[in-house]
Amino acid sequence: MKQWKPLLLGGALLLLAACGGGKNGEVSGQVTALGSTSMERVMGVLAEQFRADHRGMSVSVEGGGSSAGIEAVSNGTADLGLSSRELTAEEAEGLTATVLALDGIAVVVNEASGITGLTLEELGKLFRGEIASWAEIDGRDGPVACIGRESGSGTRDGFESATGTEGQCVLAQELTSTGAVLEAVRGNPNAIGYASLASVEGQEGVRMLSIDGVVCTEETVRDGSYPIQRPFLLVTRSDEPLGDAARTFFDWATSAGSAGLIRLAGAVPPA
Repeated sequence: MKQWKPLLLGGALLLLAACGGGKNGEVSGQVTALGSTSMERVMGVLAEQFRADHRGMSVSVEGGGSSAGIEAVSNGTADLGLSSRELTAEEAEGLTATVLALDGIAVVVNEASGITGLTLEELGKLFRGEIASWAEIDGRDGPVACIGRESGSGTRDGFESATGTEGQCVLAQELTSTGAVLEAVRGNPNAIGYASLASVEGQEGVRMLSIDGVVCTEETVRDGSYPIQRPFLLVTRSDEPLGDAARTFFDWATSAGSAGLIRLAGAVPPA
């Protein structure tokens, strides 16, 4: 298996501690985490519980995309970068990526579609534009409308790497958030798109497809049988230690004790 993931979606999530802290040796302060919008839900759940458990501390979780998060921690404007893709060789210079969780990238169609599954090969052909009509898949007439994320998105990088479509996708729409992708698929009976498993679960109007006969679930992501998955990473600077507040949060979030919260947020705790 590859090793590499909001309380509300869409925009920044700011969780501030109302209590005082710093007495009796307690650590206090604010932690800033910025990056992948796909990680906002799991980070939001972690930040809320962390605030409840640690007096005098606050965690600010903001989106902006994986590339923005990596840049922010690199230039010192964030304590932690949030990335839902592997770092490039250039980005990895001076940075360390730690697996917080794993995430399956679910493939979704409009619920009006009769399709329930595809092969990985068929999926690649659909997104490369080699299959332009649904008639070639299920006999239903209609143009295929592929919905994807913008360049720099960790979700897009993970999807294209798994499907062999890097730089080849023919998209009807290229959108800047997970929520926008789901809304576009929900509104078009010919649409197909992809989104984080954590974001798709419980959504009405869309249907998750099995890929090569395997449904995207926590179990199939962890055991590696589901073929489209990626890491949720916490990115830190290698040459500069985290401050006390950021280190306290980092150690707590990556400990075995946080596995239940990660699962609650719809992501998969690393083995």
